[in-house]
Amino acid sequence: MNRVTLRRSTPLFLALILAIGGLQAQDSMPAPAQSAGGAMRHRDMMMKDMNGMQGMHAMPATVTATDPKTGTVDVTAGGMALKVHFPPAAMASLKAGDKISLHMGFSRP
Repeated sequence: MNRVTLRRSTPLFLALILAIGGLQAQDSMPAPAQSAGGAMRHRDMMMKDMNGMQGMHAMPATVTATDPKTGTVDVTAGGMALKVHFPPAAMASLKAGDKISLHMGFSRP
């Protein structure tokens, strides 16, 4: 190869190498971190069960009361009073006045 050809092909070669590296990075997923209580497994199982969910949406809400023993949380959202339930450990840090986002949907049995 002469110097002119080498000078012209070097940027193309570098661009090709960068493109291949980017494609490989997109194909590889990092291993999920394991957390206490198997939260990742629980989330993965829930996501699998969400096939067929309808009306998925998020609504801002304000916590008005909590019951850590039962996991119930009273909120106001969209001008309505709602009572929602969570695993007690998941809602333990919530308190009246907290601003949260509820992600809701439904499915038919």
